[in-house]
Amino acid sequence: MDAKTNLKANLPSRHVTVGPQRAPHRSYYYAMGLTGKQIEQPFVGVATCWNEAAPCNISLMRQAQAVKKGVASACGTPREFTTITVTDGIAMGHEGMKSSLVSRDVIADSVELTMRGHCYDALVGLAGCDKSLPGMMMAMVRLNVPSIFIYGGSILPGTYKGRHVTVQDVFEAVGHHSVGNMSDEDLLELEQVACPSAGSCGGQFTANTMATVSEAIGLALPYSAGAPAPYEFRDQFCMTAGEQVMELLKSRIRPRDIVTLKALENAAAVVAASGGSTNAALHLPAIANECGIDFDLFDVAKIFEKTPYIADLKPGGKYVAKDMFEAGGIPQLMKTLLDNGYMHGDCMTVTGRTIAENMEKVKWNDMQDVVRPANKPITKTGGVVGLSGNLAPDGAIVKVAGMERLEFTGPARCFDSEEECFAAVEKRDYKEGDVFVIRYEGPRGGPGMREMLSTTAALYGQGMGDKVALITDGRFSGATRGFCIGHVGPEAALGGPIGLLKDGDMITINAVTGELSVDVSDDELAERAKSWKPRETTFQSGAIWKYAQGVGIARYGAVTHPGGKAERVCYADI
Repeated sequence: MDAKTNLKANLPSRHVTVGPQRAPHRSYYYAMGLTGKQIEQPFVGVATCWNEAAPCNISLMRQAQAVKKGVASACGTPREFTTITVTDGIAMGHEGMKSSLVSRDVIADSVELTMRGHCYDALVGLAGCDKSLPGMMMAMVRLNVPSIFIYGGSILPGTYKGRHVTVQDVFEAVGHHSVGNMSDEDLLELEQVACPSAGSCGGQFTANTMATVSEAIGLALPYSAGAPAPYEFRDQFCMTAGEQVMELLKSRIRPRDIVTLKALENAAAVVAASGGSTNAALHLPAIANECGIDFDLFDVAKIFEKTPYIADLKPGGKYVAKDMFEAGGIPQLMKTLLDNGYMHGDCMTVTGRTIAENMEKVKWNDMQDVVRPANKPITKTGGVVGLSGNLAPDGAIVKVAGMERLEFTGPARCFDSEEECFAAVEKRDYKEGDVFVIRYEGPRGGPGMREMLSTTAALYGQGMGDKVALITDGRFSGATRGFCIGHVGPEAALGGPIGLLKDGDMITINAVTGELSVDVSDDELAERAKSWKPRETTFQSGAIWKYAQGVGIARYGAVTHPGGKAERVCYADI
């Protein structure tokens, strides 16, 4: 037996491959065509979210094969498996969106169960759509076996009447169409050209935001998250990841050696600097929970507050992920943040080197304007801002990248579901200056904490995106723009102040001072609370009901289990 086989003494796969008592287990591996030598090698789970639900995931099967070649070339035995995804672009605007956030935790759980059940020693995880990225990273730090994350890559931009477009333009076109500013023929043409390839949505929406996080937090190889999905050389990153995970096994570098408090702060910094999705403020605390690290919405907001906004990316800017990759990729963004003191350079990464060591040879590209130098930012504070006040004691979040107006005061228009609000928008049953309040859409009250892109995009299409505001205990898509405040906590279903609002209450939003308040006294709110009753949802069975019974609050990531702090035995040490 060679040195690789001796490694089995400390690896989970010894429980299914070593000793006479495991002869029945080995017989299954022979049935699948494995040789005795392959059974003796470390087993590497290659988990993908491949499916035919959307373009985000369609290239993952091909990329997984490259990962497996890399694992095999480094004397490991790859074992491919798949998990679910719920694709937000298709789930958006109807009850399907209630499944979206639930899917993040189902993905993490299903990867954990597959790894545990079959005793795999390491993990390479490939993900393409919004919730699959944090779900896969959550599984990695939960299991704590050597792991590498691979993003499936972004979609290429479409071209409509001579300009680049993304799916964001299609959502906003629905609003244009509803007020007669776009014909049926033009809407049809746009929808047919907006998404011309495989890959995740091209702007700095949730998928690309979390892909950026994967490099900054240290779980992905440098440059690997930037290359668009159709580029065949993505396979080189995938093969390298398969080889490198075997190196991590040898050196015993695990995800929790990488995902530290400093690494989480680095992740929050790149979200702010790139004008990323507000959903990162939900997913970073959830990843932290898996490690047993305290890092909530307010901790994320502190990093957002002091980080400059430097990447001119959609939806607030003009460029897409492909442009950023060609300008120098995510390392270009990280390099200038590191050089100007906005990132910790001493964090370990899956390369076996620190962030600073990875950035050592990255050269600044003066021939591009996608990413500005951190000392010459677009704005001095980040593209995402945390809010709090008597309307949000547990915090809220707003994306300000590309916005000129950072303060808003107006009367509340209250709706108890997204559908009610969208119907009012569709009929233009609102006034300039209104603050739409969509409640009972939180993690428990929704259940599932839906995104509101259909409503916000319709407002933009009607030319009202900067003339009204919207607050919700639900979420917003990374493609949302305008004065849209999400994650308001406590949510209405838990008796939060958002559930006590009445039409006409004056709401103040100030993204400069971080205020979200209502001009109602504490005594009046307490009086209203006496007559408040929890609203019963229509979900009284099934997966979404089950999720609602155990999900925590948005401030801590809307997690469904106690996390690393309560762990007695780590899977990697069984």
